[in-house]
Amino acid sequence: MQRILIFGNSSSGKSTLAKKFGKDLDIPVLDLDTIAWEPNQVAVRRSHKDAVRDLQDFIKNNTSWVIEGCYSTLIEVVIDFSTEIYFLNPGVDKCLENNRHRPWEFHKFSSPEEQAKTFEFLQNWIQQYEQRNDEFGYLSHRIIFDNFQGKKCEIRD
Repeated sequence: MQRILIFGNSSSGKSTLAKKFGKDLDIPVLDLDTIAWEPNQVAVRRSHKDAVRDLQDFIKNNTSWVIEGCYSTLIEVVIDFSTEIYFLNPGVDKCLENNRHRPWEFHKFSSPEEQAKTFEFLQNWIQQYEQRNDEFGYLSHRIIFDNFQGKKCEIRD
């Protein structure tokens, strides 16, 4: 049984690592973006209650899994079920570079053009990672990582 949790800044490589683990271990992968936002709506956040319910259903219905995302409030729901965690922390400059080369995320955007419209917003968002004091910021991720008592790895490059 492997229950892997991956978190960090936007464009830190979470999805890439999650897909690799999912494929190599033949286990399901959940991108928290898919439960945190209303489908087919532009930047409309779902209720925390609904997102938590979907997250708990995923955990209940899968003995092994990979979950990735940047939402500390959702990470806190799943952390106690995790057998290992990965904090992707390559630095803001690397995340900005990764975002410039981000492939089309067809499960999030209806077209590459729609995704491209979010580029400047996301670049600014990434740059604010270390200063933000919300569920998406470095401090919240650092606290979760430092407090976890199980197998853990911080990836800086």
